[in-house]
Parts: sequence; structure tokens; C-alpha cells
Amino acid sequence: PAQRVPALLLAALLAGVGWSFVAPARMAALGQVARPEEIKPASVLFNLLVMMGFGLGPLAIALLRRAAGWPGVFLGAAALFVLASAALLAVRTRASGRVHGALVAEVREGLAAVASRPLLRELMLAATTGYLAMGPMTVLLPKLASTRLGLAELQRGAFLGALALALIAGGLLALALTRRAHHGRSILLATGVAGVALASLGVVGTAGAALALLAAVGMAGGLALSLIVAGIQAQAPDALRGRIVSLYTIVSQVVPAASGVAAGALVQAFGVGTALLACGALLAAATAANAVWMRALRAHRG
Repeated sequence: PAQRVPALLLAALLAGVGWSFVAPARMAALGQVARPEEIKPASVLFNLLVMMGFGLGPLAIALLRRAAGWPGVFLGAAALFVLASAALLAVRTRASGRVHGALVAEVREGLAAVASRPLLRELMLAATTGYLAMGPMTVLLPKLASTRLGLAELQRGAFLGALALALIAGGLLALALTRRAHHGRSILLATGVAGVALASLGVVGTAGAALALLAAVGMAGGLALSLIVAGIQAQAPDALRGRIVSLYTIVSQVVPAASGVAAGALVQAFGVGTALLACGALLAAATAANAVWMRALRAHRG
């Protein structure tokens, strides 16, 4: 097994490099293939599919590992990468005709575009707050399922897979509310609910209660992040869409990774209950602070 570590790390590196191209490119391409009046519902649907994959991942891993071991898991992931790449070949986009400058200048231009638009800036910060929950969920939920709840492997997969249903439900709710709800207030309320539910997971001891709270976290998080993505897509100028969604992609990758590392340190030092309580309390407190100072987001009707 130790001899396979370099190959596994290389595969992870290559997958990460590929993802760094695909993640922002797919969002930028969506702005080209969707008409202006379709961009918000299309963005919500896009995020719904992403969350579905995120939520179904643990269940798929558990089933594949049980059937074919870790080689089956990696072969399944590779097959899905190939299928996704083949599907992208059918997407037709147009060149912008823009002359690109130095990388640093273009990054600075994207940051300036976000900073100069209050609503876009606050949506990006709201996304940063929302993604604080992703890392702890990835690290702490399996620990909660195996230790405090005492679930077997397939039961753990089903427990974590329930997150998929909750995320899908939250995305569907966002899709239904795209033209009806006040987007800014919905984002703040949903993120706050997710924080409280995540903190409450730290004090439950039964699978039923944990499942209910997990559903609340997933639905609230799915609703908030779907509306945030729709808002960013709608606010981004066409000429700078690629740069802006690249910044969003960086947030969606770096914040969960950093919060996951912090959650891992907390669980090692204090246990899974205290770690969940601390992470949820931080998310709720950050959301409360956002609700006080984010004037543009509070006024954002969608």
C-alpha cells in the first residue's frame, strides 16, 4: 500500500489541476449558452446538479467500495471524468475577441470589478461564509456517523447520501423561489439556519435527530448557495464573467479546504461534538454580522 501513495498523490494533483480549469470555464460557458432572462434559473439549476453530485458522492463511494474495493471506486471516478469530458465536447461557445494581458493584471482587473460593485462584493463574501460549512461537513459528518451514532459502512453512506436529497431539495426550493422570494434576505436567513443546525449536530446522540438536522443544513445551504450563484452570474459583466467566476471558484475550493483543516484540528483536540458546535456557531455568528453590514445584499430582491 505504501508504494501506491505517490501514484495516488499524483492522481489527486492532476485531478485538481484539471478541475481548476473546468470549474470556472463551465460557469463562464453558462453565461454564453443561456439567454439573459434565463441566466438566474439556469444558474440555480446548474448549482443544483453540482450539489447533487456532491451529496451522492459518499453513497456512490460506499456502494462501489463494497462491490469492488478501492480500485472500483477510482475506476468509477475515472469513468465519470471521461463521460463528463465527452459531454462538454457538444457545448458550443464563442470567442470573446478580447486581447488578454498579463495574468497579474487580469486577476487585478477581476478583483477590481468585484470590489467596485457592492452587491457583487457582498455576494462573494456571502459565498465565503456559506462555504465555511462545507469543510466541516466533509470532515466531521463521517466521524459523527461512525463514532457517536455507531453506523455501519453502508449506513454511513446512506446517512451522508441523505445530504444529497437535502441539497437537491434546497436547490429545487431556490428554483421555485427564483422569481418570488427576496433573494438577499433568503440567503442570510438560510445561511443562519444552516449554522444553527450544524451546531446542533454537535449535541445530538440519535440517528433520527442527526438526520433531521443534516436535512436542515443541506436544504438551507442548498438554497443559499444556489441563490448566491444566480446573483453572481446575473451581476457579472459579460467581458469579465470568466475572471469573476474564477474568483468564485477559488472561494468554493479554498474555503472548504481551509475550514476542513481547522475542523480536523478541532476534532483531534476536543472531539466531534465540540468541533461541530464550534463550526456551526462560527457560521451563525458570521451570518449575523453579514446581516448587519451587508446593505446591498439586504436590499437584493433578485
